[in-house]
Amino acid sequence: MRIFKRQLTAAEVQALAKSNPLSPILAVAADKRTKEQVQTLRDYYLKNDDAKYGELVKQRDKLKAEEAELKKPLTTVMVMGNMSKLRDTFILNRGAYDSPTAHKVEPGTPRVLPPMLKDAPRNRLGMAEWLFQPNHPLTARVAVNRYWQLLFGQGLVTTPEDLGSQGEFPSHPELLDWLVIDFRENGWNVKQIVMSATYRQTSNIRPELLKRDPDNRLLARGPRFRLQGEFIRDNALAISGPLNTKMGGPGVKPYQPPGLWIEVGLSGKPKFVQDHAGKLYRRRIYTYWKRSAPPPSMQLFDAPTREKCAVRRPRTNTPLQALVTLNDVQFVEAARNLAQRMIKGGGRGPEDRSAFAFLLAVARKPSESEQQVVLEVYNTGLEHYRNDEKAAKQLLGIGESKRDEALDPAEHAAWTLVAGMLLNLNETLTRE
Repeated sequence: MRIFKRQLTAAEVQALAKSNPLSPILAVAADKRTKEQVQTLRDYYLKNDDAKYGELVKQRDKLKAEEAELKKPLTTVMVMGNMSKLRDTFILNRGAYDSPTAHKVEPGTPRVLPPMLKDAPRNRLGMAEWLFQPNHPLTARVAVNRYWQLLFGQGLVTTPEDLGSQGEFPSHPELLDWLVIDFRENGWNVKQIVMSATYRQTSNIRPELLKRDPDNRLLARGPRFRLQGEFIRDNALAISGPLNTKMGGPGVKPYQPPGLWIEVGLSGKPKFVQDHAGKLYRRRIYTYWKRSAPPPSMQLFDAPTREKCAVRRPRTNTPLQALVTLNDVQFVEAARNLAQRMIKGGGRGPEDRSAFAFLLAVARKPSESEQQVVLEVYNTGLEHYRNDEKAAKQLLGIGESKRDEALDPAEHAAWTLVAGMLLNLNETLTRE
């Protein structure tokens, strides 16, 4: 038995076993050796007779290890591909998957729509090209209607899930036709809608128009509707300051009720590990989403569960929504940060600070009566927290972001009450 301090090569093992793999190869004429035999001879020479080869191998292995470390954070994504040979497809007898008829079908598009180009591939790429042919009438029409719905609260066709014969007729067919053509001929640019006089109208409602057109189908005023669930939280963080605007990257896990995943009965009792620091304040679009346990505040504000595609969201108004914006950690923390912003950058007096906060929250100055209410809330809160410093510090301790310890706790807590009130104004939560 022999013990070596290093791993032996295959050639060395064969030599020790008195089995020389090179002799049979060398016995073959050079022009008659196979590729495998030539490679064996080349490897033997490099490993045994080339002094620089060992250093090159070490350098290569080091670079491969570095490459492996760089690839560790990357995520593998499955991508669908086309089959090299299309399988035969037949019409099914009464739709039963196990009862095909003898009628074979080929890839194609509905006859009522323009045909695919003759040289277009009959696969997913060809279908994508067909959807954006200049003479295709539907793609731009569906896109424009959904952009209109996003900006005005409802589309020119109020059934975005069905623009066919079963859907509603457009309220302004000529306008829709013009928008579609303009949209397609100007590089699919959505700015035309937001720059229009129709969109830039005030959302104030005149009694006679409300009676005649309560749903604003005649577009006599600007749109007015509650923000979507994602925007409500992001809006509060933007007003108060800590919103993290970093683009891209993996999902994050902001505040969530403790034990939620266990309560909903997820198998294996997975543990929710909350993120910290700047990750807590990333935009809602980056929130980690488990379909069997979606973020509660998103559900309360009518966000889809993502189990199926939804082209139109419902809008509700429930007491639970107010409980979220008044008591959720993220919103109380946002109110605390807004209060700190008011104290440090809003001026010296309460009047200046309340006007500053109104500009941040609703983009206008407060009326006389509104400012009076704000000052009453502030003075009442200040008196309360002067007498109960423990309660002030308890309020200011909500959330992980650090507060400025140089600020008076009672004053900071009183302004936090005011900030929370402003963040809960209907005007703040509504898209005017």
